[in-house]
Amino acid sequence: MDIGGTRIHVEEHGHGRPLLMLHGLGSNIESMRPDIAALSPLRRVVALDSRGHGRSDRPAAYTLDDHVNDVLAVMDALGLQTADVMGTSMGSYVAQGVATRAPGRVLKLVLVVPKSSGTTSSVARLISEHAAELEGKTNDEILAFIGDLMFAPTSGPGIRAQREQAAQRDLALGLTQTPEQFQAASRALEGFDYRPDLPRVTADTLVVSGRHDPLNPPHEGEVIAELIPRARFVVLEGSGHLPSLEQPEELHAVIRGFLEVE
Repeated sequence: MDIGGTRIHVEEHGHGRPLLMLHGLGSNIESMRPDIAALSPLRRVVALDSRGHGRSDRPAAYTLDDHVNDVLAVMDALGLQTADVMGTSMGSYVAQGVATRAPGRVLKLVLVVPKSSGTTSSVARLISEHAAELEGKTNDEILAFIGDLMFAPTSGPGIRAQREQAAQRDLALGLTQTPEQFQAASRALEGFDYRPDLPRVTADTLVVSGRHDPLNPPHEGEVIAELIPRARFVVLEGSGHLPSLEQPEELHAVIRGFLEVE
């Protein structure tokens, strides 16, 4: 789909009320396959590769506002006046942007491992905090180090191996970002703050945090749930930043229960 000269890759699955699904930083639609499989029986899932990611175009520079504009433009192109919106990590920032800019267009809002503000991306912050340990390491080694920190202590080697398998899948499919593309994606998340606008969100909202998340810890989700008038806050006790890998059944059960209630 062409959005102002930028190609945004969009997939649709299932039937019923639309649910826009937005992935995290450095990721793509492939990472959302378990979520799509779990939720497409309930909703017409519209999944996006955000600009700079996956099969979408990868401009040299863009902003979080560009991501928000892309989602609204996709809704317009598909003739969707309203939809449910689900965002994970970076996708949750985009989802908040859509819900604050166009409150009447979002019926239900699902924010997974979110935060509402940041001077940098959460990955950039974590890299900075571990600068001494990461000195002299390659970009791939840095990302592998940070990736290992994303899991809860109870997440075993089998679960952790799924992240490496996903990286190999992306490489085989030609979806891996270059270091320059990852930096552009990370810079797009610098200096945002939705907190003053969150009280204007009218959507029923579910906020899901992982108890052991080092990137967007539970207090970040709690801030959002306190500011949005009709929000429910859930903490997954056995998850870090990747609940779709660490506790998929629990995550999907919570989201399905929320979506099924009208």
